[in-house]
Amino acid sequence: MSNISYFTQEGYDKLVAELDRLKSEGRQEVAAAIAEAREKGDLSENAEYDAAKDAQGLLEMKINEMEKVYANARIIDASQLDSSRVTVLSKVELKNVKTGKEIFYQLVAETEADIKQKKISVKSPIGLGLLGKAVGDIAVIVTPGGNLEFEIISITL
Repeated sequence: MSNISYFTQEGYDKLVAELDRLKSEGRQEVAAAIAEAREKGDLSENAEYDAAKDAQGLLEMKINEMEKVYANARIIDASQLDSSRVTVLSKVELKNVKTGKEIFYQLVAETEADIKQKKISVKSPIGLGLLGKAVGDIAVIVTPGGNLEFEIISITL
């Protein structure tokens, strides 16, 4: 079963750049650390060598995971999306029904989520609760602290 990840062009470009950097510079750095530790003598009692080998294993694991994401990546073209309903890349203005407070979020792929930039994952509780909703709908968000209700004020791309 494939695990498709959706990206904006910008997010996809960042993924590719980071993967290339890890494969080139990251591997070179780890190889240099292993070589330096190897020069220090007996490998059976060389903690620095063990640490460098562990770092190599972690780097290769990260590269492997990123390659899986890359293999299943799909780029979303915002011009092809419908703004009448909340989808990936939608910018949504919400009003908390209970408090009246208005908030704004953009729904993005998991890998592009950044709460400081008001970008939330479509797989987050809020993202899942908003998907498919239209302006005027009430989205019920299930959280560990109880359900929250948000009215959809506007949807833009």
